[in-house]
Amino acid sequence: MKGNTMAERRVTIGWAEGLHARPASIFVRATTAAGVPVTIAKKDGAPVNAASMLAVLSLGAEGGDEVVLTSEADDAEAVLDRLAKLVAEGLEELPETV
Repeated sequence: MKGNTMAERRVTIGWAEGLHARPASIFVRATTAAGVPVTIAKKDGAPVNAASMLAVLSLGAEGGDEVVLTSEADDAEAVLDRLAKLVAEGLEELPETV
């Protein structure tokens, strides 16, 4: 790994129901498809694996809550931009580009 720098995005959840059931599933699938390790945390909370459905559900993140996405991967900036857009806009799938 080249970078060792942590990329971070703070984003407000755009799904009205928060990261529960369907939105959590969309987010976890998108994170897994991105192919880089990403964590998600509620503001001031402990980060969890964003590719784990159980971990994401355990956050209890509601619509309007702020979450923090982080990754140390080489292409983390682009991946986090796409994931942040997905979460902020409550999209049905990960955008190809931002």
